[in-house]
Amino acid sequence: MRQIEISWPSIGAKVRIALDEERNSELVEPLWAALPYQTLQGHALVAGDCIYHLPPAHDLLHAVPDHRVDRKVQPNGTVFCSAVQHLTIKYGDLTEPMPTAPIGSVVPEDVDSLPKIGRMVWDSVHGDGAPILAQVRRADGDAGHGVRRMPAESARVRDLIERIASETERVLIEPPDELIAAHEGRFDTGAGTKNSVLTTLVCINGETRPLGYVSHTGLVRAARLTDVPLSALVEMAGILLVKPTEFLGYCGLDTLWDLTRDMVALLPEITSRDDFAALLSHMATYTNALGAWNLQLFPWELGGDTWTFRPTITRSVHA
Repeated sequence: MRQIEISWPSIGAKVRIALDEERNSELVEPLWAALPYQTLQGHALVAGDCIYHLPPAHDLLHAVPDHRVDRKVQPNGTVFCSAVQHLTIKYGDLTEPMPTAPIGSVVPEDVDSLPKIGRMVWDSVHGDGAPILAQVRRADGDAGHGVRRMPAESARVRDLIERIASETERVLIEPPDELIAAHEGRFDTGAGTKNSVLTTLVCINGETRPLGYVSHTGLVRAARLTDVPLSALVEMAGILLVKPTEFLGYCGLDTLWDLTRDMVALLPEITSRDDFAALLSHMATYTNALGAWNLQLFPWELGGDTWTFRPTITRSVHA
């Protein structure tokens, strides 16, 4: 049975995961092919006790699982993969009954360590702790880091993929200077009404997540799983991608805006659906990595204890 190992050197922890050899091979295979890699470790902020990270496995974006379960009722240690490029490990109670594709489970001898790992990751993300990086490798393989370049017929597409992949390799393991500047309130454009910073950070997060999770991913899935004409996909890419990335460029994410402009300018020359899907897949992975750092850097500590409660709301009905 194939196994992977996830280690978190900064907190002195690691677990092994036994992959399911029979079900959801459409998800397992791209994950296996992406190994080894390093990436920022995240924690769910809404759904409950689970940790997740972004594997640079581009084909997860359009993989169609053959087995889904309600992750809320699965045993602790169950591992899932999703089309938004999350590898998730459940370690406690979940509140979101989302149908999700399991790809394996943490080996029994490592399950008891998960709550402690989960707490340390939560303290890192939601508190003011240092970022925690996950190192992911085949259990019998070497550690390392890299982003697989998807093949393309066009030399210009390959060149742009190389630029995007190089940026992604860096962003998976360290925040870009542009995001650091934004979270320190340094906006060369003057973004932030009346010198506010938090408002702009909220908008950066609100635009980045759907850009990667929905727009880029949706276009990849349409290219791989439907018969929508390539010309229509190219037109939709311009409609869906330019406006949010132009705004994010104004908010300081110049690299994302530059890459998007170059991509949109190149798309009308593309004659292959595979080239289109490869280019958009790389952009999705890059954008999703930016989104992960947005959540890590966000000043959650501003809430303190003020928002750590569930108030009883009394609603009045006025005649």
